[in-house]
Amino acid sequence: MPIYNKLVRDKIPQIIKNGGKVPRTRILDKDEYLGELNAKLREESEEYFRANNPQDALEELADMLEVIRALAVARGVSWEQLEDIRINKVEARGGFKERVYLIDVHDV
Repeated sequence: MPIYNKLVRDKIPQIIKNGGKVPRTRILDKDEYLGELNAKLREESEEYFRANNPQDALEELADMLEVIRALAVARGVSWEQLEDIRINKVEARGGFKERVYLIDVHDV
């Protein structure tokens, strides 16, 4: 019997049941949930870096976005509010479109 002890997507228990197995689950409290979301983001990031092809990499990026959405909500903000924060940072500091690579900074 495999032991997972990790946060999974909402439909995973039903998918397991549909496969003829019995999952054992519990609902996390808020602090546990935040901790597990952080761990899940790390897991998905590691999977992204291990991806062997562009499609797998995109799947992992999509997984990270889902976790980021859940983290925003768990921290009391909507996806739209998080997007507003992102836009404000782009307006103030720019994005990454121009591919600028900072080598060093010298005093004048």
